[in-house]
Amino acid sequence: MNHLWIQLILVVAAVAMALLFVRRWDAANTRAWKRIAFSLFVIANIVAILWPTGVTKLATALGVGRGTDLVLYLMVIGMGFLTLNTYLRFRSLEKKITDLARTVAITEGIRHNNDRLDVPVSSER
Repeated sequence: MNHLWIQLILVVAAVAMALLFVRRWDAANTRAWKRIAFSLFVIANIVAILWPTGVTKLATALGVGRGTDLVLYLMVIGMGFLTLNTYLRFRSLEKKITDLARTVAITEGIRHNNDRLDVPVSSER
């Protein structure tokens, strides 16, 4: 009976996490495979919370000693994926910001040069 409270808290936390994620599903940058992977992650969490002996049985079947070790190994893989995903996203954003800064600098340079030389600004583009 003591473990019922922690199970309830963990299941509510997993459901809350899923609901927060679902609220952002309309975002264009949330890809379908991320949605599927996250949904499977939440379902696996709830199953592991409600049936912890199943995790131990699965770990034993996979050749891992305990269920907690299996969860730890999966979390290390998940953190590696999260770190790589964050790194790639930051790299992409840095490239976009650099391209934007270059475009603004070139446009401002042309405008400043035209002002200095009193060249009329063309309305055609």
